[in-house]
Amino acid sequence: MLSVAWHTLRARWAAFAGSFAALALGVALLTVMGQALAASLDAPVRAPERFAAAPVVVRGQDTLRVATSTGERTKELARPRPVPAGTVAALRALGPVTEDRSFPVRAYGAPAAPDDLVGHPWSTARFAPYRLTAGRAPAAADEVVTSGDWATVGTRLHTADGPLRVVGTVATVSEPEPGTGLAPGTGPGFEHAVFYPDAQAARLAPESTQLVVEADAAAVRAAVKDKDQDGDQDGGHDEDEDVRILTGDARRLADADPGRDAEALTALNALFGTAGGVTAFVSVFVVASTFAFAVDRRRREFGLLRTAGATPGQIRRTVLAEALLIGTLASATGCVLGTYGAPHLGELVVDGGLAPKWYAIGGPSAGVWPYHLAFWTGLLVALCGALAASWRAGRTAPAQALREASVDGRALTLGRRACGTALLLTAGALLAYTLATDPGELLHRKSYISRPLLLITAVALLSPLTVRPLAPRLPGAVGLLARAGAVAGVRRTAAVAAPVLVTVALAGSLLGATATIGAARAAEVRQQTVADFVVTPRDGTTLRAEALEKLRQVPGTVVSASSATTVFTLEDGVALVKSEARAADPALLATTVRLPLTAGRLTDLDDGSIVVTEEWARHRVGQQVRVWLGDGTPRTLRIAAVLSIGTGDNGAYVTPANAGGGGVDRVDVRVRAGADPTTVGARLRTVDGVRVTSRTQWVRAALPQTNRTTRLGMLLVLGIALLYTGISVANTLAMAAAERRADLTALRRAGATSGQILRLAATEALIAVTVGTLLGLLVTAVNLTGLSAALHLLSAPPTIALPWQALTWTTAACALLATTTAVTSTTPALRPPRS
Repeated sequence: MLSVAWHTLRARWAAFAGSFAALALGVALLTVMGQALAASLDAPVRAPERFAAAPVVVRGQDTLRVATSTGERTKELARPRPVPAGTVAALRALGPVTEDRSFPVRAYGAPAAPDDLVGHPWSTARFAPYRLTAGRAPAAADEVVTSGDWATVGTRLHTADGPLRVVGTVATVSEPEPGTGLAPGTGPGFEHAVFYPDAQAARLAPESTQLVVEADAAAVRAAVKDKDQDGDQDGGHDEDEDVRILTGDARRLADADPGRDAEALTALNALFGTAGGVTAFVSVFVVASTFAFAVDRRRREFGLLRTAGATPGQIRRTVLAEALLIGTLASATGCVLGTYGAPHLGELVVDGGLAPKWYAIGGPSAGVWPYHLAFWTGLLVALCGALAASWRAGRTAPAQALREASVDGRALTLGRRACGTALLLTAGALLAYTLATDPGELLHRKSYISRPLLLITAVALLSPLTVRPLAPRLPGAVGLLARAGAVAGVRRTAAVAAPVLVTVALAGSLLGATATIGAARAAEVRQQTVADFVVTPRDGTTLRAEALEKLRQVPGTVVSASSATTVFTLEDGVALVKSEARAADPALLATTVRLPLTAGRLTDLDDGSIVVTEEWARHRVGQQVRVWLGDGTPRTLRIAAVLSIGTGDNGAYVTPANAGGGGVDRVDVRVRAGADPTTVGARLRTVDGVRVTSRTQWVRAALPQTNRTTRLGMLLVLGIALLYTGISVANTLAMAAAERRADLTALRRAGATSGQILRLAATEALIAVTVGTLLGLLVTAVNLTGLSAALHLLSAPPTIALPWQALTWTTAACALLATTTAVTSTTPALRPPRS
């Protein structure tokens, strides 16, 4: 069988070129994705940065720990607790104690100033360590020292806290840790620091959550333990609840965002996993479509083999042997391509800021398992794609050797019809079940990426039934012949329409889902925002107390200040769940927002109660719920009101007493009756350090923006689909053109010119693209309708946002690919035969 299959491949290599290209590309992508995953699994541990030279760092507890029947559950607190004053006093007896502070700085008037400046006390600079490269240490309140080369001694900076003068610059002197991939002599490069005198830094950031102790680590632990024992006698917390003592590599936990590498790699793995899944799906799709069309075109060949005595089993094994050979060759080629392509992808994601600087894909460290995974997956895809085609080939009757017809017979086999119907019913049942049980699941990214694939497969299997009703009727002789040819060659038309369907449906479903959810969220903000102005910090994350007081003194206004925080609950006694929340005065809040209440009253909120959403396990008014506040403080609160779930942005509400230490980050301002909104807005904008936006501007800004990782993932998925569409369309039309030489010759003899025949081929291709586009739009409409129904059930504004621009470009690209291939493959058939 292998010998026969090999000679068949040599004789009909053009017919299998599409399958080979699709498999090789798919295996190459899977090889790259596997190496990318291997690179993230072997990630180096980031060394301490700001405190690389610090003996011991004592940090206020930043983790909530709750004991359950199945073990301890932990969650990161929204705000680390300050180190207790008693503990600080005990540590000062051991040696010098340096309190650390961090706060954002925004410099104006300096074009080269980075956007991510962060302020620290000057006394902490030596623990990185930094050394002065120019100037001197800061002494006065308006003097600072900067890191990097964006400022020089004498540079004047303007900030919300007043003008500053750079009196010195610093650079790091420590060598980078092995394995970090950082260039020697450049320092950590982890932040753009602005060092203030200690007293000024304490005024700008009064709270300190960590400090450096210049003493022996064992002595520090002993002092903390002794202090905790004294605290326990007075009803204090135990050691784990008070502070964390960091030494060695653990000092990196005191750096800003120590988990940023893990978060970036998790996002990358999700991105590459999605791309790999779509690659496998489209590969099977293209291979199955190509083999099915090739088998249909080889009816006479299989009929001759049956006439010569071949059994159905031998025919099936021949087709599978062809798939095995193609899969082996394509998988090997794909592994080689993936080896060369992996480093380039690694450079791309690092340069785009999606991965840490040390991240690199490929090389000996990746091991061999990504190659094994990609190779055997490619082989399996080839066999699975050819399985249905082999079964149909085995059913070829000997009489097919005598058949000579350009018109396809039955559009669908019984098996294909049954599979398509079953998948269609399954997709509908899954959608109905999800809407009935958990409609919020449809709003998750993994759902609206994976769910359309089932419906796409079902519609693609049934697509031959739709060619006749969907094929447009075109004017003129060319239009008439083109439609007749598309309907007569229904399998050819469906084979071209299927990859177009995949591309259009993916573009419409993925981009449409994000646009629909974004539009619903913007509509929620529009409905809930009653305030005429919304004030947020211009610099940093919270408003300063003096700025807040000035806002409250603006005449003719109702000012409602609120702060972002979190609350934690224990659901079912084992799951520690984190929920976003806001803290505000309920009386003022009711005048500036319109919350989607389903039960209770907002005015019933007090220091002993909470407003929750229907998503909470307990969400009946009057019930008691045990929560932990943003700083870890346990409380038992009464449910005062319940909000609808919406798009997921509706969080809990508490009073400022339960804010858990969170500062004010938003002020809603309502203009009183009789006051002039223009005058009020002008007065608000005179307050230093704030950003004032009108209601219209706030709603417009609330439209969610797709982050870089998600955007790259969408482009990668759609790029893969479009590339496979080109391969499949080119392969199908090339095979069809080779078989239609007799038809084209008959048209030439009937008086058709070469231009008319080329227009006929292009028009037939466009008809197939039209059918695929309409089916893709149908799939998109069904998916987005289901998403809109889920929004309605969640009490969110039900909207449908179709990405018309993306759909237009996608359809145009498919049409260009199809017409170019049709004309290119038809042109050789018009040449007169050599004498």
